[in-house]
Amino acid sequence: MGFAGSACAENIELGMPVGCEIGQTCYIQNYVDDDPSPSSRDYKCGTLTYDAHNGTDFRVPSLAVQKSGVDVLASASGRVLRTRDGVPDGAFSRTAREVVRDVECGNGVVIEHPGGWETQYCHMANGSLAVKPGDDVARGQRLGRIGLSGLTEYPHLHFTVRYKGATVDPFAYGAAPGSCGSGESLWQPALRARLAYQERAVLNGGFMSGPPTMELIEEASPNGQSVSADSPALVAFVRAIGLKAGDTQGLVIKDPQGQVLAENRAAPLESNKAQYMLFAGKKRPPNGWNHGTYKATYTVERAGQVVFEKQLELAL
Repeated sequence: MGFAGSACAENIELGMPVGCEIGQTCYIQNYVDDDPSPSSRDYKCGTLTYDAHNGTDFRVPSLAVQKSGVDVLASASGRVLRTRDGVPDGAFSRTAREVVRDVECGNGVVIEHPGGWETQYCHMANGSLAVKPGDDVARGQRLGRIGLSGLTEYPHLHFTVRYKGATVDPFAYGAAPGSCGSGESLWQPALRARLAYQERAVLNGGFMSGPPTMELIEEASPNGQSVSADSPALVAFVRAIGLKAGDTQGLVIKDPQGQVLAENRAAPLESNKAQYMLFAGKKRPPNGWNHGTYKATYTVERAGQVVFEKQLELAL
C-alpha cells in the first residue's frame, strides 16, 4: 500500500489494536492519566490509571492465555517508524525499574500515520514482531503478539496515541482536564459501544478443587480447573479489577437445591485495588458432591448498594 494522502484530528479512526473481545477475552486495565498533578484520574474522572500513564492497557486474563498467542494489530494504516525486539519476557515490578531501564516499553512498534499521528505498541512477546522499519501496514495487520517484556507486571498491550508528538487519549481527544467524559472518541464508530467505560470487571472467575492462588489462576484456564463429584473441595473464585476504596465484596455458593454452601464477605477495601482475589468453598462431604448445577454469585457493594454483580455456574 502507499503512504500518500492526508488526515486531520477530526477524521482519524482507530481500530482494535488487539485480536480479542473486550469484556470476554481481554479487558482495559488502565487509561491515560488525565491529571497533570502527581495525582491521577482517567478520562471519566475515575481510578483506572496511575500517575503519568500515557496509554491504554489492554490486558489478557492470564499468562496461560498470553502464551497461547494473542495478536497485536495495527490500529490504523501507516508506515512502521521504529521497532524493538529481543527483550526477554518477564514480570518486573515498579521497584525493579533498573532491570528494564531505557527499555521500559519492552518489545514494541511505532507506526507513523498521515496528518502527524503516531501509534505505539509496547510489551510485545520476545521474537514475535512481524514487521520492520519502513514497512507499510494496513489497519488490522498483525504486528506481533502480546507479551510480558519491559516494565510490566501482567501480560498486556500498552497502546499510546500521539498527535504532533503529544500524547492524546483516544477516548477523549481534545477534552479539557477534569471534564469527566467530554472530548472526541478516536475509535471507529463500530467499536465505541464495545469499548464503553467499565469501572469494575471480573478478570477471572470459576471453580477449583482446592484453594486458588495467583499462580494457579495465571497458569490455568481463565475459568479455573476441572471439578468432579469426587474433588476434595469445591471452591468458587474471582479475580476482579478496578475496585475502589470502600467497596465491599461478597461471594456466595449455592448447591443444586438452592441452599447456601459457602460464603465469604470481605471487609470494605481501605484503598483502590488494581486487582483483588476472593474465594469461598467447602470440603467434600462424605458421600461426595451431589449432581446438579452449583451457582456462585459475586457482588460488590458501595454505600449499601450493589454496583457490580457476576454469576458463575458449575454443572456436576
